Amino acid sequence: MGTYLDRILATHRAADADDHRPIADLVEAARSEPPTRGFRAALAAVDGLGVIAEVKRRSPSRGPLAGDVDPAELAGRYAAGGATCLSVLTDTEFFGGSPADLAAARSACRLPVLRKDFTVGPRDVCDARLMGADCVLLIAAALDGGELADLCALAGEVGIDALVEVHDEADLERATAAGASLVGVNQRDLVTFEVDAQRAAHLAPRLPAGAVKVAESGVRHGADAAGLAAAGYDAVLVGEALITSPDPAGMVASLRAAGR
Repeated sequence: MGTYLDRILATHRAADADDHRPIADLVEAARSEPPTRGFRAALAAVDGLGVIAEVKRRSPSRGPLAGDVDPAELAGRYAAGGATCLSVLTDTEFFGGSPADLAAARSACRLPVLRKDFTVGPRDVCDARLMGADCVLLIAAALDGGELADLCALAGEVGIDALVEVHDEADLERATAAGASLVGVNQRDLVTFEVDAQRAAHLAPRLPAGAVKVAESGVRHGADAAGLAAAGYDAVLVGEALITSPDPAGMVASLRAAGR
């Protein structure tokens, strides 16, 4: 049956193969969009550890997390707690998200927003820009070296930041070669979906100088945030712990405080 990642990527690549919209037209439209809110710049400027707070309805491994969540209301809570940026799942089949979730969350606050999805081609980058995202996710494990470099370059061309996600040294080498200036270390294994809480600390010294550094997954409380700040990370991306918290604003505030 393959891994979670295999199945997800197969679905997204099949959809991309069936998408015959001219790429040149999409690039032109994306380049004409108003300026973004500056996702990377917000993380680089934050005092202490930034928090990227996620809107996530479900996951392939855990099932429903908050299927009836109101993205706008949740985004408002995150902003009130001091979140630096938002992350919104737009994959429908596996995570229950949608571009409408991103639009609702972004309209409810002034925070920059990451489109959290499985980007496999240039249309995905353009679509992220056109739906109002301020940053697009590029997962190194899902792209070969040429694809990663090309999509990083395209993101710059259409005026959107790119968070390049890595899981190991091989991913990191390709991210560095692609010129990534915003790098996320995902502690969740995309094959098993299990979390390795030591992965981010292990890779921290190897991250490119000058890059804004984000630790993803496995952040459950202040001690996790403090440890990642001490390891040199500029921000943490937190999903399930916030989605399932009875007080998401309070939890964002506690993570920010722990990372100072």
